[in-house]
Amino acid sequence: MEETLRTFIPAAGHDWLLPLYDPFCKWMGGESLHRQLVDQADIRPSQRVLEIGCGTGNLAILVKRLHPGAEVVGLDPDRKALARARRKTERDALSVQLDRGFSDELPHADASFDRVLSAFMFHHLELPEKEKTLRETRRVLVGGGSLHLLDFGGADAGSDGFIARLLHRTAHLRDNVEDRILTLMRNAGFVDPTEVAHRVTIFGRVTYYRAHVARAGSVA
Repeated sequence: MEETLRTFIPAAGHDWLLPLYDPFCKWMGGESLHRQLVDQADIRPSQRVLEIGCGTGNLAILVKRLHPGAEVVGLDPDRKALARARRKTERDALSVQLDRGFSDELPHADASFDRVLSAFMFHHLELPEKEKTLRETRRVLVGGGSLHLLDFGGADAGSDGFIARLLHRTAHLRDNVEDRILTLMRNAGFVDPTEVAHRVTIFGRVTYYRAHVARAGSVA
């Protein structure tokens, strides 16, 4: 990871907004959105779970609370957000490993996780970063493992309000409309990428995705 050359969008969009990030997520109904994603992941005891783009740790912490027997790792490039996440895990005496890194250069071994989760991070990435992130995610997942992703957009995003209008104006967000995320997942080698569910929030439509890595010996 080239720390001096790489840039990223902070968890709250700007560093000075970071203190408002957790209150904003709570107001937006973040825990309910996250819980649905965790439920879809069907996490089992002793499984290893990675959240990419963990920010201040809300989703990773929720996974650990709901599944104390799972090993949970959160990854984010934002040192300040990770520091907040670390304070929260220490306050609640939760064992969550927090790594600094980028989703398209995961500092983890091949086939080292059973589940990878991502919430509201994917739309921040440029298209090449999205493609590399999905390839890296597939690399670190075991055969039979799965990716569970939540973000703005989806097949019918064009009809759902303010965020929908942004989806068609911003290059980062345009990759989230129609079936483009599913196509990117398929191109990265995932099996049966699917839109699992969606919600319409005050900021527009958000969609839940699931994709699997084929088991060894199976036909993709």
